Amino acid sequence: MKKLLLMVPMLHQGGFERVCVQTARLLQGTFDVTILIFSDKDINYDVTGLHIINIDVPSVPGKAGKLRNVLKRVRRVRALKKQNRYDISYSFGSSANLINVFTRTTEKVVTGLRCQTDLEEPRQVRLFCKRSDRVLSCSKEIVDELEQDFGYKRSTYIYNPLAVEEINERAEEKISDFPFPCGDEDLKVICSLGRDDRIKGFWHLVKAFSLVHERLPQARLMILGAGRFNGCRELAEKLGVGDVTAFPGVRKNPFPYAAKCDLFLLPSNREGFPNALLEGMALGRPVIAADCETGPREILLSDVQYQMLSKGKLTAEEEEGAGARGARACAPSESRRSVKGIVRGAYGFLVPDMDDHEDYDAANITEDDRILAKAMLQMLEDEELQRHYGEAAKERALTYTPDRYRQALTDTLTDILENRVL
Repeated sequence: MKKLLLMVPMLHQGGFERVCVQTARLLQGTFDVTILIFSDKDINYDVTGLHIINIDVPSVPGKAGKLRNVLKRVRRVRALKKQNRYDISYSFGSSANLINVFTRTTEKVVTGLRCQTDLEEPRQVRLFCKRSDRVLSCSKEIVDELEQDFGYKRSTYIYNPLAVEEINERAEEKISDFPFPCGDEDLKVICSLGRDDRIKGFWHLVKAFSLVHERLPQARLMILGAGRFNGCRELAEKLGVGDVTAFPGVRKNPFPYAAKCDLFLLPSNREGFPNALLEGMALGRPVIAADCETGPREILLSDVQYQMLSKGKLTAEEEEGAGARGARACAPSESRRSVKGIVRGAYGFLVPDMDDHEDYDAANITEDDRILAKAMLQMLEDEELQRHYGEAAKERALTYTPDRYRQALTDTLTDILENRVL
């Protein structure tokens, strides 16, 4: 059995950390799988039965400290690779990619570029492309960008696995700390999931929600995830929605909370292939997502809508006919740009990719905030629309099965081991 090393900095919280654990479980029996982590602080995923190696070199602040860290990690990982003679090493995230390519011995090296932020350091991207046998992504748009901007043609995309049955089983767990009265059927609860991070765009969601609450006093907002959310808390207070906005924190099982909500939101301005969005869809929740550079439009549009929008041919009139209302697509000669209004995709709503500069000024409500609020109201005020998009979301989620992911990744890794060219 071939030996596969999966490398990830931590297993605390995040999309690629979750995918790393899922990958290890799915490929057990096909490969001899080991997960290597840089630190075991605050492991948030179930790693029971998995082979974990912790090299115990956690992140430290400062340029000098980071440089020493890289050198320590390189020494320890290279020693482990030489000792264990892995056949292939696959890293998740830029910091793990860096160590992976600098510690190459006899194994095949695979690096993962899974988010738009991974492409914001061109020198690193070129390094990974040059020293990797293959670059894997979870988004077609990242693969296209690697070819167009970096001339790299040895990249493959495999959509993340989504265990729909498991998610729904875990959603049945009883909880006693849901922040709003569960028996009040008049309430309309909006849910979002993610850490307190600028790229998640939560200040836009709070501002949009304040507009929704003016018209729907029964609306409530819950943001689940790690962090203090001090900026969003203060903003909610200033906007007069502090008492109807909740930040329960991180939960090992967030699904019972999301399952009790009426609408799932993804306001991010940076994603790879957003697991949180797919998990909301797996629970049959109607969804609205910002059209950030990678991920949401691949998930929420039909193939026809996606091709039309990508080519700049989805005009306002055609969007109306295709069930995608109100957006103005970019001209064919322009580079990839976000939609300009509300797009009713086949599986959920798309709204514009919003500004990524943090703005907690309660007096500054942008046009994008208003568009997001309008989309939320369209969904919340129409029960038939909610039902339709809840069913469509669940249907779409069922296409991202773990079996498909396992087979696609197994085939890709086998091709790499056998030196097959794309």
